[in-house]
Amino acid sequence: MEFYIRPCRMEDAVRIQQLNACELGYDFPVSKTTEKLRRALESGRDFIAVAACGNRVIGYIHAVDYDVLYAPPMKDILALAVNGEYRRSGVGRALLQAVEAWAMESGAAGIRLVSGSSRTGAHEFYKKCGYICSKEQYNFKKMIL
Repeated sequence: MEFYIRPCRMEDAVRIQQLNACELGYDFPVSKTTEKLRRALESGRDFIAVAACGNRVIGYIHAVDYDVLYAPPMKDILALAVNGEYRRSGVGRALLQAVEAWAMESGAAGIRLVSGSSRTGAHEFYKKCGYICSKEQYNFKKMIL
């Protein structure tokens, strides 16, 4: 199976929404995904790339600048999704490598990501790609709208 990595485009919004729903369990509406994608592509601080097989988007990655007062500048991976049919074929690794290249080009000291405790398969994948688990933490949120 041949695939390639390319920058995300607006016409990828529907497929990204489908990947989010089917592969990550985030069933966010297409209209809102499209709106958020537009803002992200215009932001200048977001990196979004897709993996495509022919004309079909089979995976994507979204990362942003991560610059806090207690660490050197890094990149933060917000999402990585690959269609289940294409897992274990190098797609996820290629998407990670695209973010790693972006991080190096921009002088970032490293890359971080957060992965849910139940996603043990993803944890093993990240370890195989050279990522280390530096701590366990809780994720708190409060919805205000």
